[in-house]
Amino acid sequence: MPIYSYKCSNCGYTKDALQKYSDAPLTHCPNCGKETLVKQLSAPGFELRGKGWYATDFKGGSSAALPASHARDDSSGKKSS
Repeated sequence: MPIYSYKCSNCGYTKDALQKYSDAPLTHCPNCGKETLVKQLSAPGFELRGKGWYATDFKGGSSAALPASHARDDSSGKKSS
């Protein structure tokens, strides 16, 4: 489930809420009691750590991981037989 950031346009109170995509946005500010809580636009953040699919399959861009059927015998683009 995504985490959404909210900010009250009246008092400046901020809150993060774990909600389903289908849940209605929060509007009630628990700090001032008014219906002025607004969902903020924010970029998602994540970090890839360790030796997982990214590190082994994509990070290096090595052609050694390609199957033999994708190997090329020269720069003309012909597949090796």
